[in-house]
Amino acid sequence: MKQRQKLEKVRDFYFTVLFEPAEEGGYVVTCPALPGLVTEGDTLKEARAMARDAIAGYVASLRAEGLPVPRDKPLRSRPIKEKLAVTVRAA
Repeated sequence: MKQRQKLEKVRDFYFTVLFEPAEEGGYVVTCPALPGLVTEGDTLKEARAMARDAIAGYVASLRAEGLPVPRDKPLRSRPIKEKLAVTVRAA
């Protein structure tokens, strides 16, 4: 009797990620479509690899729980960077 192998569904996903230079060096990576996903790498190459790994784990967790995988949220325009002054009153 032949042993049947369970066929695993393989699918490619594409997500927009943001690489922000970290103060201490390297890059912090976030993905707008996947809330809470944050990773980092010492180099851009390492940050990309870490992002792929983090996204794969995130998506695998969603699929294991039977939850839908969010669609990508591509950036519609360039991010706006500015400093904001915030006043906090002492308690």
